[in-house]
Amino acid sequence: MEETSDLIQQRIRKLEALKNEGINPFPNRYRAEFTSKDILDMNSPLPDEELHALDRVFSVAGRIVAVRDFGKASFVQIQDRKGRIQAYVRKDLVGEPAFKLFKTLDIGDFILVEGKIFRTKTHELTIQAQTLQLLVKSLRPLPEKWHGLTDVETRYRQRYLDLVANPRAKEIFLIRIQAIQMIRDFFISRDFLEVETPMMHPIPGGATAKPFKTHHNALDMELFMRVAPELYLKRLVVGGLERVFEINRNFRNEGISTQHNPEFTMLEFYQSYATYDDLMTLTEELFSSMVKRFHGGLKLTYGGKEIDFTPPWRRMRLKDSLVEVAGLDPVILTDPIRAEEVARELGLDLKKGTSHGRILGDLFEEKVESNLLQPTFITHYPTEISPLSRRNEKDPTVVDRFELFITGREIANGFSELNDPIDQRERFVRQIKEKFDEEDLYLRLDEDFLRALEFGMPPTAGEGIGIDRWVMILSDAPSIRDVILFPLLRTEK
Repeated sequence: MEETSDLIQQRIRKLEALKNEGINPFPNRYRAEFTSKDILDMNSPLPDEELHALDRVFSVAGRIVAVRDFGKASFVQIQDRKGRIQAYVRKDLVGEPAFKLFKTLDIGDFILVEGKIFRTKTHELTIQAQTLQLLVKSLRPLPEKWHGLTDVETRYRQRYLDLVANPRAKEIFLIRIQAIQMIRDFFISRDFLEVETPMMHPIPGGATAKPFKTHHNALDMELFMRVAPELYLKRLVVGGLERVFEINRNFRNEGISTQHNPEFTMLEFYQSYATYDDLMTLTEELFSSMVKRFHGGLKLTYGGKEIDFTPPWRRMRLKDSLVEVAGLDPVILTDPIRAEEVARELGLDLKKGTSHGRILGDLFEEKVESNLLQPTFITHYPTEISPLSRRNEKDPTVVDRFELFITGREIANGFSELNDPIDQRERFVRQIKEKFDEEDLYLRLDEDFLRALEFGMPPTAGEGIGIDRWVMILSDAPSIRDVILFPLLRTEK
């Protein structure tokens, strides 16, 4: 730490020296005409003789990331938003004042160079600098071996260093940005409307997660950060917006792990006159198109294992998965007492009076989820754990719902929506009775949502997709923190 402090002081002294010489260390009047990629793409195909005859000057700006000093000449690597390019800085070409300035520069400073292009003896395209300008004097040195920054906490806490030091980090976030744009284009091309719904709710709803609480001073009322946008999006469907989607930020006051961050991004969409079967097909189309875009085919590798996205994907009822995947005794599917016994034998903590359907759901989470490596739709969830889903017409103990699992984790949750306001009220009341204790006083009826349903919502199917987890798979990232630019961390001590 003391060494770093000394280096900072050295740079501050350089900064003051520049000012004393009348040089602004933070100017904002120089503009680069090209990016590094522009220059390389335009000139790489040209043979040496054409490059030599090319009477064109190129300018590029970026951060100094490497310098090879040969006294009166130097090679410098410049990094911009598109990559890197080499510049050759020679005293007799840039002039003595500019070369003197250059010799005082440090790794991390930003410069602009302008000159013609040539190819070195090692066949690297290089700008032969004719002019050089300092754009920013950096005061803090990049960490030792910054080009291979590996300390995980530093990478997450100081993402700006991670992006400078690790090309892989930048690659992951470019995948994320492009993936979200693809999702947006996919739905807009299918006549969906992108909407925005509130992030502060008077009543938390749309999921059973524990919310973050806040207080509005002017209205003197307690509010909750959004755990899901579902109930507001359905209000829009009632209002006649038959196809809507939102790429939204949600907040859940729960644990942190490689798969969970308290603030995360979801895609949620609703389509009128559709069923959960339609959405499974739509999801296959969406995900398959994205895998093709980023991996050139329908297969990718995640954590060293090949994942095949070739449609159609496996579809399996939840009850069947307990037997076929987990190998549990089929008797648990019809015998609540035996199901409870098996759950307790497995160490599951069950509240008194836990319903049969909820026990089956808990057994599924414990014994099945982690085994679903390839894309798999699990369908027909118990009604007790699906308060917003439409009952199956042949078997009202289950609902027309699916969850999509890939690499052993839930990626999407969709269902045919419950649009019977009487049934919805009964299920809300039952849910509150099950959850209502000192820690869950925030659960209460959303009367406005029920009122909206009473005006009539058309037959509709809806789905939520965890964008962070999906980007993890697309980019082969092991932790959700790798795909969130600024994940939540404890404050530094």
